[in-house]
Amino acid sequence: MADEDFPLEDDLPERDPNTGDMFGDAPPPPAEPGAAYTVIARKYRPRTFEHLYGQEAMVRTLRNAFATGRIAHAFMLTGVRGVGKTTTARLLARALNYQTEAVDEPTIDFKDEGRHCRSIIEGRHMDVLELDAASRTGVADMRELLEGVRYAPVEARYKVYIIDEVHMLSTGAFNALLKTLEEPPPHAKFIFATTEIRKVPVTILSRTQRFDLRRVEPDMLVKNLEMICANEGARVDAEGLMLIARAAEGSVRDAQSMLDQAIVQAEAGQTVAAASIRDMLGLADRAQTIGLFEQLMRGEAGPAIETFRTLYGYGANPDQVMLDLLDHCHGASVAKAVGPHALVLPKEQAARLAAIGASISAGTLSRIWQLLLKAYDEVRRAPDAAAATDMALVRLAYAADLPGPEEALKRLQAGDPVGPGPSGGGGGGGVAASGGGGASAVARSFAQPQPQSSSEPVASASLRSFEDILALIDKKRDITLKLDVERYVRPISVRPGAIEYEPAPGAPNNLAQRLVGRLKEWTGERWLIAAQGGGGAESAWERQKREQREARVRIEQDPFVVAVMQAFPGAEIVGIRKPPQPEPPAAAPEDEADSDED
Repeated sequence: MADEDFPLEDDLPERDPNTGDMFGDAPPPPAEPGAAYTVIARKYRPRTFEHLYGQEAMVRTLRNAFATGRIAHAFMLTGVRGVGKTTTARLLARALNYQTEAVDEPTIDFKDEGRHCRSIIEGRHMDVLELDAASRTGVADMRELLEGVRYAPVEARYKVYIIDEVHMLSTGAFNALLKTLEEPPPHAKFIFATTEIRKVPVTILSRTQRFDLRRVEPDMLVKNLEMICANEGARVDAEGLMLIARAAEGSVRDAQSMLDQAIVQAEAGQTVAAASIRDMLGLADRAQTIGLFEQLMRGEAGPAIETFRTLYGYGANPDQVMLDLLDHCHGASVAKAVGPHALVLPKEQAARLAAIGASISAGTLSRIWQLLLKAYDEVRRAPDAAAATDMALVRLAYAADLPGPEEALKRLQAGDPVGPGPSGGGGGGGVAASGGGGASAVARSFAQPQPQSSSEPVASASLRSFEDILALIDKKRDITLKLDVERYVRPISVRPGAIEYEPAPGAPNNLAQRLVGRLKEWTGERWLIAAQGGGGAESAWERQKREQREARVRIEQDPFVVAVMQAFPGAEIVGIRKPPQPEPPAAAPEDEADSDED
């Protein structure tokens, strides 16, 4: 062969364009005309551990384990879809069997392509066996797979078994696998992947080294998408990439699949607008949903419904609107506690949410969050999701304008009205919410008109004790309410217009609501009733039972009763009655008493 057949050093290119660099894999060569298209999620699958986005903690642990030779015989990879479980499993198989001219030991640093790397990546290496547990769940399949465990690998250093979705194996299959995991041969390694770690038996988990692959944060996903766009020669609006990253919910594969779909939303060479991606994903305009949240926090039910119907007309899903509102409530709360810099949002949107958080108490934001969670569930289950959203917005707008429990108590003590402010369009009546387990539930007067009593209303100022409340209920002859209040209300404090109590076990869920409504009817004034998780005194029924027990004990210990019981064996006390007490004589009028003294 002539010397001119070999290129001189000066003729070599400065850099191989197909070589990867610190920013990720090199761009794949352009596809030939007519060649099959490879989707982005497959084309940009990580080839090294350094390219596993968001899994630095796992890579660090593996690096230390391989460097010290403390390599487990079985690995358990768990995490949500698309975070890289199967990719990590194949990378582990490469690391265990890595072999080049210069390196002949397990390592996670793939400086060059090893002797077995290509066949492992392509899934055709005879010593790396992959099983999809979703399609082969039985014990016979597992025994067939494990039949060759005792045999040494043919080519590689280790025989590696990769079992995907391992949680779908049957109980018999797990039992067949357990014996091998207890006493594995030195030449065999197992790598399991699952999205449902709780369904894997503890006996299996305890014999594996577990790695929880984390969701990838949106900002890191955006960097990955920007790199792909640069390599693919595609232009996508930055806000559109953030929409994709947020919709992916931490899944790299989902983000790349959505980017694949987004790229074709515009002609070649044109920029894909965020609005196009929003339409593709079925998302509402985030700026408009922030405006909707602002209207709700101001108690503007009518404008909020109009805003929602505009969004709905443009194709926004009602449940997605509720998810956005949940996101905004969370963002306002985080901005209130940490600051707007903690929000992964454009500056203008982060500032708007921070302004909401600054103007609303943490307690109100917490209550709005709970109401939004309930509203989201209602919207998803309702036969008419748009109508359910309208009703939820009305409820949210009114609740946002109501004072919290602490503020309401302060208003009561100061003699100020407890209802909503002018923006809320408040009203009379009462609605109560009760709960237990240490949580505070508050009954507030609003939104539901209650029928007024035809008799003269009782002044709230005269109801200063729990006994006064019971006496009023007895006077109004509401027997059912009286029995429930006596049995299930453990009073903490009673003041005119306000009651705090601990509900006894078995208390009706609507007890506070009924009590608020009747007191509003009888007194003509608003009442605030708070059901606390503990700290209450005895209920009237419990006090009565205790006093009866104590009275029985005293009677049974009375010497005369003891003598009677001994004189008549077999006798028993069947009941205790208190003899009627004579009425005290009427007090003499003051003028007569004064005249006697004179």
